[in-house]
Amino acid sequence: MERVNKTASALGIKPTERILVVRIGLQTMQLFRRNECVKSYVVSTSRRPPSNVKDSLGTPRGLHEIAERIGAGQPAGMVFKARVSTGKHYSEFPDASTDTNLITSRILWLRGLEPGVNRGGEVDTYERYIYIHGTNQEERVGGQLSAGCVLMRNLEIIELYEAVRAGDWVWIVD
Repeated sequence: MERVNKTASALGIKPTERILVVRIGLQTMQLFRRNECVKSYVVSTSRRPPSNVKDSLGTPRGLHEIAERIGAGQPAGMVFKARVSTGKHYSEFPDASTDTNLITSRILWLRGLEPGVNRGGEVDTYERYIYIHGTNQEERVGGQLSAGCVLMRNLEIIELYEAVRAGDWVWIVD
């Protein structure tokens, strides 16, 4: 937490009550409230090496915030296309059991807070559409699976969605 607070201080940003810490190497994410870990999740990050660069398909490192929360009230497993509910559960899609990762249940859209690192130009996390979201590949969560996003099991992303707010920090590290 010292590194995240140091980064925020250098940026002149006031700490948030809730912080998500994604550990790429461990494929885990912890929810901290007032610097105390209250929940830990197994997640999946990119199949590719971590990267903040546009079109790299890597999970971006650094300090982010939850820019938007999408999907309130939708059932677990609901598929989203372009951040809009399709009205269908992932089991209703013909390719749902293949390697295709569908965006399901809830979306936490991330915005980088570090100019030149994960904000602006070729390294803009928000413009890359990097989310924390559910997946139709729940049995594979815990391995490197995504094209840059942070994937979670459907009931867990719903639980997390209810626990966080727009503006909460997300710290992504190796």
